[in-house]
This record gives sequence, structure tokens and C-alpha cells, in this order.
Amino acid sequence: MAGKTVSKFLKVKSSDEVLALIDRLHPLPAVEVELAAACGEVLALSVVAPESVPHFSRATMDGYAVRARDTFGASETLPAFLETAGEIKMGETVTRRLEPGTAIGVPTGGMLPEGADAVVMVEYTYPLDDKTIEVTRPVAPGDNLLREGEDISVGRELFPGGWRLRPQDVGVLAALGVTRVAVRRRPRVAVISTGDEVVPVGASPVPPGKIRDINSFTLAAQVEEAGGVIGLRKVIADDLALLTDVCRQALEDHDVIMLSGGSSVGVRDYTLSILEHLHDSELLAHGVAVRPGKPTILARVGEKVFWGLPGQPVSAMMICRAFVLPSLERLQGRTSKHAAFAVNQLNAVLARKVPSVHGRTDYVPVLLSSAHGRLSAEPVFGKSAMISTLAAADGYIIVPEHVEGLDQGTDVLVCLFSGPGKAG
Repeated sequence: MAGKTVSKFLKVKSSDEVLALIDRLHPLPAVEVELAAACGEVLALSVVAPESVPHFSRATMDGYAVRARDTFGASETLPAFLETAGEIKMGETVTRRLEPGTAIGVPTGGMLPEGADAVVMVEYTYPLDDKTIEVTRPVAPGDNLLREGEDISVGRELFPGGWRLRPQDVGVLAALGVTRVAVRRRPRVAVISTGDEVVPVGASPVPPGKIRDINSFTLAAQVEEAGGVIGLRKVIADDLALLTDVCRQALEDHDVIMLSGGSSVGVRDYTLSILEHLHDSELLAHGVAVRPGKPTILARVGEKVFWGLPGQPVSAMMICRAFVLPSLERLQGRTSKHAAFAVNQLNAVLARKVPSVHGRTDYVPVLLSSAHGRLSAEPVFGKSAMISTLAAADGYIIVPEHVEGLDQGTDVLVCLFSGPGKAG
């Protein structure tokens, strides 16, 4: 059954308009995962502390639990003398009370007795006999201890929905006894590389007129790095019936289809024709006012997301970074308003002038290096077919559509690909 009639006229959108379309995508359903598998997952709901941490007052230094007032004025020349009242063992539940003028030995992490409001570090004490110590430095209430609930109070919101869990976040949940969390299901993505000229990467020698498949590898790697799950990864010849059939089958068990090649206006470009044959398809954008990657298609097929990416490797990879990965984030419940959305960023100084055209957003790869105590961003220019251009870069800068180029020395924000790479 055919889908909606897909207009052949270009629906060119600005980069901001495409990101706004992405923000309207519906997040995937929530699933529960074990805490041990939760790192990197995106929370479907906010997490509220079900109890306090710590759930008892505890020492943060080896020493003696004391009443702070009993140490006021203590010094090496005029120490305070306290009677020792035993020792607390690690893991022991303490029921006794600390009396005035006494001290109880306590290890780091040990439970404090009722009545103690500070811990004197062991190095500031000296045993006079089996029952008496002298204290050579005073402590104030709260010194060298954590009170009950001082780290995390019960009822406190720890993480909002849409938060991607980091290792330290998992540690917080472990401290609270949380064993399972509700997260957004990771998007399942099909990566299809098209073209009669594309041959498998293992082809050797490569016949004249053919090229090895690059896009399915770079695109799949980016998807996995962003938390997506690769289902189908395939190279398909320029055959409309075959491409349509593969896409239709992929839509049954994938959330996102990425088709690289076939997105521009030309006799052999099949993406629009494929969409016409898919039930409940809707073209949202045909062309984005960016460089590289203007011939980009965004469509919806029911609740599924369909991307038509340029065939040139650099263009495909940059469009994936700029738009496809944000769509995967959105499907996991995140929006462009979330902090640290999609990419890590660094401030740098532009090492060379970058020309641009008014009305188009430019994504320019850059190489980072240290210069005069600051990071310098050197533009890496190259044609969109040259994958080595991106291999030489640490990240990219964005020249907004209403800015006609950036001058040398301009402060820029560098969006890192994966890390600072060769930058020193």
C-alpha cells in the first residue's frame, strides 16, 4: 500500500528548522534495566532518593569521636585531656552514648556514637596511659564526619528524566539501594549504503569505476557511539524495487532508517520514490541549507524516522553528526536543550579565516593544537569525497547561516568528534 504522495519539489530547511523538527519526535517507550547495565542509558523518569545517604553519622578520618566543646582551646602547649571509653569497630552498630569529657576511638567510615559531634584526627592526639589521651588541636562541630543525610537527603531529586547515566550516577543509585531503573529503549537503526559503484570493503582488487563501502562503517560507528543499536547494515545496488523492499522490511523492527546515497535530485536518486511506496510516509525536509550535506532528506514513516543522507563520505558523516545523532538522542528522551547535548565542546581560537555564504550553515572540520597557552583551531579543508579530511580533524566548528565567514583570531566553539585527539 502506497504512502502519501511525496512532492518532488525541494523542501529546503535551515539547520535550526531541522533541529526543531527533531525535537518534535516522540521518545521511545520506557523499559526497566538492571543497575549493572544502566550506565549510558537515558532515564525515562526522574529519580528521587528513597532514603538518606549516609543513613548514619560516620567518621571521615581515623581518630576519636568527641564533643567539640571538650577540645576548645587545645594546643600543643596546653592540650585537652580526655578519658578514653573504648573503640568502635568498622561495621559495628553503636548503641552507646558519648559522655562529656570522654573520647571513643573510631576508624574512617565507622559509626559515631550518640552525643559525638566531631572527630579528632589521630595525629593530633597522644595516649598518656590506657585510659587518657591528650588532644593538641581543637575541632569544631561537624569536623571530620558526615552526618546522617548530609550527602543525600531523602526525597531529593537526583536526576531528571532525559538524563544519561554516567558511572558516578550509577554509584549514587547503588548507594541508595536502587537495583532497577526505568530508561528509554535504545533506538534500533538500519544503515543502508546504496549505489551500483559501491562494493564490499573486503573487495580486492577494486574494479575500475567501483569504490569500497565507507558509509555503512562510519555511520554505524557513530550510531553506536551515540547509544543506538545497529540492526541491519547492508550495501544495496541502485534497484528501486529491491531498495523499497529492504526499507519496508527494516521498518518492521527498526526505529530509524539511514539510507546513504540517493538523496539528491537526479535520475538515479531513489529515496523519494522509496518513500512514495511506503505506507504513512511524510516528507519533512528535502535539502538542508548546510555545507557539506545539502541533499539531505528527513521523513517520517508512521512513528519511524527515515533519513536520506548524501553518498559522499564526509557529507554523510557530518550530516549524521549534526542531525541524525540528535534525532537518536531525542528518541531516547533528550532534547537540544539538555546540557552537553550530543557532543563535547571546547573553546578555541580560529587559526585561519573561514569563508562562508550568507543563508547557509557551514560545518567546518578543524584540527586542534596548543598555541600561546590557548587551543588553536586549524580548518581542515577538503572535498566531500575525501574521508581523510575527517580523519585528520579533531572536531568541527559551525558557521551560522547569517554570518559571512569567520576571521582569523575569532573565538570559536569546537564540537569534538570523540575526543581531543592529537591536540596538545
